[in-house]
Amino acid sequence: MHAETVARTGGRELKRIVFTEQRIRERVRQMGEEIAAAYPPDEELLVLGLLKGSFIFLADLVRQIRRPLQVDFLSAASYGGATVSSGDVRLLYDPEASLQGRHVVLAEDIVDSGNTINRLVPLLQARSPCSLEICALLHKRLTTHLAREPRWVGFEAPREFLVGYGLDFSENFRHLPFIASL
Repeated sequence: MHAETVARTGGRELKRIVFTEQRIRERVRQMGEEIAAAYPPDEELLVLGLLKGSFIFLADLVRQIRRPLQVDFLSAASYGGATVSSGDVRLLYDPEASLQGRHVVLAEDIVDSGNTINRLVPLLQARSPCSLEICALLHKRLTTHLAREPRWVGFEAPREFLVGYGLDFSENFRHLPFIASL
């Protein structure tokens, strides 16, 4: 393992780097351009970040969307300290911004079991947005039933437990500038 990686992980081993910092940066730039082009410039865009995992992705993404927008957050949990989703999704923080009549993009770090999206999409749709789309950095394609498929996907993810760039294991590894397999 590279010395910088050892310093960042406290010596804890990572299996491999799956997506490099440069590859992530380039794909997020492309996604920002795609999102900006998808909406009329005179209509409001609200980007909702799904905390905590999306915070780094969201920050980089909104800086690449070259148009006026607003940002808010919501928080849901289904992992706790495990490497497999519990299936029980709890909404911990609700966005303060009104969704009614607005174009809403939900920024998600990773789509795996689909439980979080399946719980959140009906809740958000009930608030009458003009449109609701999902932008996911990673998609594992583990489920055949999602309430809404992401319109924008950064990368197809391997079926491994991934950390870095906002993704964590028991609150560790979020700060890594790349995505690695644990």
